[in-house]
Amino acid sequence: MGSEQQNSDEHLLELVDVEASYGRAALVLRGLTVRVPPASVVCLVGPNGAGKSTVLKVASGMLAPRSGLILVGGDDVTGRRPQQMLEAGLSHVLQGHSVFKEMSVAENVLLGAYTIKDRSEVAERVGFVKDLFPVVADRWDSLAGALSGGQQKQVEFARSLMVSPRVVLLDEPSMGLDPRATNTVLEQVLRMRDAGTAVLLVEQNARRALEIADLGCVLDLGRVHVSGPAADLLADPQLGELYLGQRRASGPTSTHSP
Repeated sequence: MGSEQQNSDEHLLELVDVEASYGRAALVLRGLTVRVPPASVVCLVGPNGAGKSTVLKVASGMLAPRSGLILVGGDDVTGRRPQQMLEAGLSHVLQGHSVFKEMSVAENVLLGAYTIKDRSEVAERVGFVKDLFPVVADRWDSLAGALSGGQQKQVEFARSLMVSPRVVLLDEPSMGLDPRATNTVLEQVLRMRDAGTAVLLVEQNARRALEIADLGCVLDLGRVHVSGPAADLLADPQLGELYLGQRRASGPTSTHSP
């Protein structure tokens, strides 16, 4: 494995040699390169403070990089603001829950289409997200606050897809969810991918996320430490012990004294 994902003929999103920081603080990203191919889930894993969420903020325009390039479909979008990144095809679902609980599921989802003037296009997108996320269709007229945490996250996913993004950026979608809801949410990530939307995913449950990802990038100290097929990362015992919370199989008792 190398320090970067292997090149393909086309990438929907590329962050190339990116450096970024918050204000004048020390660099959080230090020459990081991440690429997202079409029809893929790319998962960023690593310890706290590695820069995972910062990657998504840079990609969505919430944080301008100090240096490096951001390319969407081969076009240079470096330094554009969030609205411009959205127009370029990047939709960002932030950490935590962002539904408006006193509004209906329908109203929450339709907020994602506020820039679309064509009513027929909005109707088409509504049909698409209802088919993709059955809970959205089933609870369309319900108050969003009456839904479970996992169901609310699916409403957020549906809202993010209303503008037909090329890539959805997902930051810790399982935060605060129980294991069953986490599995449901991650299954919906695969549904998004299978429906044609690439996903760049940051997830606290690193092992479970890599199990559903196509590619993985292990970040450490603001750089890509190693990357490649997610299955290969999962099978690497050293990476598992360092970054995925796996313990090595017990061997012979050590004779080394404390």
